[in-house]
Amino acid sequence: MQTDPEKIIVVNNLSAGYDENLIFERISFAVKSGEVFIILGGSGCGKSTLLKHMIGLFKPLAGEILIEGRDIVQAEGRAKLDILNRIGVMYQSGALFGSMTLLENIMLPLEEFTRLPEAARRSVAALKLAMVGLGGFEAHMPSELSGGMQKRAAIARAMALDPKILFLDEPSAGLDPVTSAELDQLILKLSKNLGITFVIVTHELDSIFTIADRVIMLDKKTKSIIAEGKPEDLKQHTQNENVRKFFNRQVSKDEL
Repeated sequence: MQTDPEKIIVVNNLSAGYDENLIFERISFAVKSGEVFIILGGSGCGKSTLLKHMIGLFKPLAGEILIEGRDIVQAEGRAKLDILNRIGVMYQSGALFGSMTLLENIMLPLEEFTRLPEAARRSVAALKLAMVGLGGFEAHMPSELSGGMQKRAAIARAMALDPKILFLDEPSAGLDPVTSAELDQLILKLSKNLGITFVIVTHELDSIFTIADRVIMLDKKTKSIIAEGKPEDLKQHTQNENVRKFFNRQVSKDEL
């Protein structure tokens, strides 16, 4: 299969749903290597559902998801595990193990998927924590951290195996504006310094305009992508009423 090296993820004609409920139908898009790509849209449009399909948690009704040219939908066994080891995921809650220290949380993927000796695993885990601004917090428990610090720790764990792609589900959820802005700057720093490709689900406009290279917008009514491009361009030039409302925080009088 011939692939475009600039496109690290390619989604072709993807349809997803549960039972009789179709979430989205025949959507297609690509994510370029090294960019910060955001999936947005209103509640119930399928943002998190799309992300879960992209990381192999759910199997679609139809379509393919190519990660570095390999279809995660069709891959099984060792082939699928090899794809999964090339990506990192931060869930909305952070999903840190409360009974483990931060260092132990970050070491977990290294213990599971590498043959590094313990000293090396500890060194790598400490380095990942330092990269997200949590150097010196190795012995802390998740419950001892603020919400923003827990999100940083979760990103550190997602980076444990040096993935090329990081998937973040609502990283700013539950954070105050200052902490959210700090997290945005961390994402930009990691993108610039390490060349990591980010795929992020969010509806936070401030974050979208700060970090996004490109976005796609899902629509619950049409079950499709109704906008794709740079957020500033979409805000200023879109002809779609729903896209304009989203980016300009507008509400129709009949919706009040």
